[in-house]
Amino acid sequence: METELPRMLRAREEALPGDRFVFHSSRMRMQKVTPEQLKEMNAQTERAALELADARPDIVATACLVAIMAQGPGHHCAAEDEITAVLDGQGAPAPVVSSAGALLAGIGALGAKRVAVITPYMKPLTETVVNYIEDAGTEVVDSLSLEVPDNLAVARLDPHGLRDHWRRLDLTRADAIVLSACVQMPSLSAVQYVEDASGLPVLTAATATTYRILAELGLETRVPDAGALLNGDC
Repeated sequence: METELPRMLRAREEALPGDRFVFHSSRMRMQKVTPEQLKEMNAQTERAALELADARPDIVATACLVAIMAQGPGHHCAAEDEITAVLDGQGAPAPVVSSAGALLAGIGALGAKRVAVITPYMKPLTETVVNYIEDAGTEVVDSLSLEVPDNLAVARLDPHGLRDHWRRLDLTRADAIVLSACVQMPSLSAVQYVEDASGLPVLTAATATTYRILAELGLETRVPDAGALLNGDC
């Protein structure tokens, strides 16, 4: 959220002069990607939303994806509504998007009915993500867990590794690849490479969140070299 989203929007500023983006952030604490700490992270939502309300943002985006998905199918709607209520209560109404809801929206925008997914999570949490996506109506034909439990270690993963990891997926029936189902796992530098190599549309939690931000702001959904979802046609 704090690295790849700004990179994409800065690249968009260069490609489409006239748009300017300013970023404000508030953090919800979490060290280990476990169900217990994910629940504790979610409990900090109101505090983080109050801090952002003071900046009077035009839009608010929230992560992490698995913290929301771990609360059960469809929980992104409740999470977005909670933040919306806080903003409204502070006289700072703004659209709210979540990385969890954005990923589902991005899959839908691509017209994909079947996807293959890579996550940095341990296998039980990856299964949670798979079930969440499938509950929303998209079949997950294959998934790969990189099994990195430490949140900071996830952020230190080499995104170039994804240029090889995707080849471990069975893409026989896939319509698209979710190259990173986690905004914490770096992936942007691999998106266009994997899309070109696989011949399939590639999206990530980060590119999907950027897509939703641009769409909610009424802007053209185009970012250079960020995959089919952000080529301006979706």
